Amino acid sequence: MPVSRRNILSAFALGLLANTAKTRAFAPPVPTNPFRATDGDDAVQTDWASKLTITVGRQQADIIGQDDKAIQAAVDYVSRLGAGTVSIGPGTYRLRNAIHLPSGIRISGSGADCVLTKIDSEQVTLAADSDWYDQEITLSNAADFRVGDGVTLRANNPHNGGDQVIKRTLIARSGNRFKLNDGLRKNLWVSEKPTCASLFPLLTSENCSDVVIENLCLDGNIENNANLNGNYGGNIFLQDCNRFTIQNIEARNYNGDGISFQICHDIRVENCHIHGNHGNGLHPGSGSQRPIMRGNQLERNNIGLFWCWGVKHGLAEKNRMRDNRSQGMSIGHNDTDNVMRGNEIVRSGKVGVLFRNDTRGNDFWANRNVLDNNRIIDSGQDDGIAVDILGNTKDTVITNNTIRETRGPGNRTGIRVDKAVERLTLRENRIEGFAHQISDSRTP
Repeated sequence: MPVSRRNILSAFALGLLANTAKTRAFAPPVPTNPFRATDGDDAVQTDWASKLTITVGRQQADIIGQDDKAIQAAVDYVSRLGAGTVSIGPGTYRLRNAIHLPSGIRISGSGADCVLTKIDSEQVTLAADSDWYDQEITLSNAADFRVGDGVTLRANNPHNGGDQVIKRTLIARSGNRFKLNDGLRKNLWVSEKPTCASLFPLLTSENCSDVVIENLCLDGNIENNANLNGNYGGNIFLQDCNRFTIQNIEARNYNGDGISFQICHDIRVENCHIHGNHGNGLHPGSGSQRPIMRGNQLERNNIGLFWCWGVKHGLAEKNRMRDNRSQGMSIGHNDTDNVMRGNEIVRSGKVGVLFRNDTRGNDFWANRNVLDNNRIIDSGQDDGIAVDILGNTKDTVITNNTIRETRGPGNRTGIRVDKAVERLTLRENRIEGFAHQISDSRTP
């Protein structure tokens, strides 16, 4: 056969593939439990018999205390050494600021008898203008504000009239003037009625990863606190975080959300009791990818489980959602490719499961989601709807669900389908006790 440039290149490519396959075949395996720790190598971790643990308690602990300063001191100590556990003993801990969780930390309580709560909130107006580059505020009345307090500053935006929310810590004081831990980066002008309130999450983290939160009771003291929107706060509030595990937590009585995380990926919330919160019980927030929410009890919140905007490839499985005031579960704006399976949704105040209608974009509906093998019982009032699919929602699969009404048919509907819904699969659902099993407005 004559030698050509094409033949030479083909022979070279075949040889390269053979060498690559040989290299892969003889590559050493990655150890699952290496014998030695090597500086800078965090790909595989040794399972050490004991690890750094700092205890916090009201007595007989490494750090004695009953407030946020004691817990934060333990967290910061462990963080300085790279990783470890903060173990909080029994008792009630009254916080004046959020506990800020860094990467690599495990914070573990002693169960239901370990309660983190917060002070009563106060709110005062600002007495002087602060510009976006300032790092201080002047209060009209210092009230009970102290150095070290967590605060939320709110005002109208003087340029477009929108809301502004800024979370900071007070770190120095002269009379009614307080220095902040960071610059404002937004204008707070007296003409726009700015306020300062002692509002903050109980546990929070930002731009961190690989954290475990477990075995704690978090109480938001709802009776004595103003509202803090779930996009900024909650008993637990995370922003731009990865790989958090939240397990065996009781999150109750917050004037806002029970647990909220925004633009956070691979978050697991399991076996938590989230109840009595003014806002959402569990709020997987904007842009969050692959959340897993399993085995939780979501009771007496406004919405039990609120899929926010752009939450994708998530799993809600074997959760119990009971007596939530609006919806048991709500999914909408660009929330796609999620599975809701094996949940029990009972006595929702308005709708059991709501597929929201969002007309503000070209295709903001909750597409390609699966609702499978759930029990949806006694939804809404006399005209209640168990499953409400609105707008141009597409490619929804609803299968094997038990959808039941035990209070009499009234004017109640099992599944309502809006006229613009496309490519809906309804299969093997058991629908009982409704005046209208399925109300489908689509043109035949």
